[in-house]
Amino acid sequence: WGTAKLEARPGHSVRRPVASALHLAVRELGARHRDPARVEEFLGVLKAFALRSNPGDAKLRDRWQPGIDVPAASGRADTGDIEIDLVEVLVDAAELARDVGTGVAVFVDEMQDLSLEDASAVCAAFHEISQQGLPVVLVGAGLPHVPATLSASKSYSERLFRYVGVDRLERSACDLALVAPARDEGADYTGDALDAMYAATDGYPYFVQAYGKAVWDVAPRSPITADDVAVGAPLARADLGVGFFGSRFERATPAERDYLRAMASVAADLPDGDGPVPTADVAQFLGRKPASLSPARDALLKKGLVYSGERGSIAFTVPHFAAYLRDHAG
Repeated sequence: WGTAKLEARPGHSVRRPVASALHLAVRELGARHRDPARVEEFLGVLKAFALRSNPGDAKLRDRWQPGIDVPAASGRADTGDIEIDLVEVLVDAAELARDVGTGVAVFVDEMQDLSLEDASAVCAAFHEISQQGLPVVLVGAGLPHVPATLSASKSYSERLFRYVGVDRLERSACDLALVAPARDEGADYTGDALDAMYAATDGYPYFVQAYGKAVWDVAPRSPITADDVAVGAPLARADLGVGFFGSRFERATPAERDYLRAMASVAADLPDGDGPVPTADVAQFLGRKPASLSPARDALLKKGLVYSGERGSIAFTVPHFAAYLRDHAG
């Protein structure tokens, strides 16, 4: 298949990334196409689609050029309305792929950062593609509130996509992530060490990697023991505190940091100490009206530091952030 990969960015239209990604996808397909004229015809449509990202009053020297070496077509995917244009350019890409008996896969990362207009366009495009049975598939990744982002733009998005939750690793998967590479190097873990590693990482994939590295570096011999985990864990926590939790906290403004600290304090009373927590409780902790905290909460959502899985609740996007804030950001 032709593959198109892009990343959504807050405050940026998806038009240019889509154009660049589809250009690469068509280059993969074009080498197998028997009719070069058909490929050039699509590239002309794609160029027209891409050029609509330029402001109408932009001077020639300031206009972005997509690097497509064919004249721009006219009358297709060039209305300036992203919802209309995205449908047309993806339908044309699908038909080009179908000519060679294959399809196009569009991979979108950070989907929660799509603007409402772009999310609406994506839903409309794939609704049309689904109805026509065209060989194009969208694979998106993002934070847990991606379904809410899409449904806010088009109500039918709930039945248009299949959502798969990618959460913390189960115990067996966590053990495998540690044991398999260790055994490749002629080493192993004791059962007590694996117990300690799962307790420390809570199955969060990046934590498994960070703790695994730290413990591997300090362990003097095989098998790796619970004592080795006790020595390596503080090193892992220190690294995470600077490069993982600390960098996230630094992205927040003073008002947003107050909101994060309040979330952490409210979450301290929960069994896991992490959340989610009611937004009303956060407001009560700060002695503020919930509506007055909306700007800070919305900014944190856009920065990907928190998410809202259901109305009236808020949670950290990564585990143990609340504990970090209680320990380091008071």
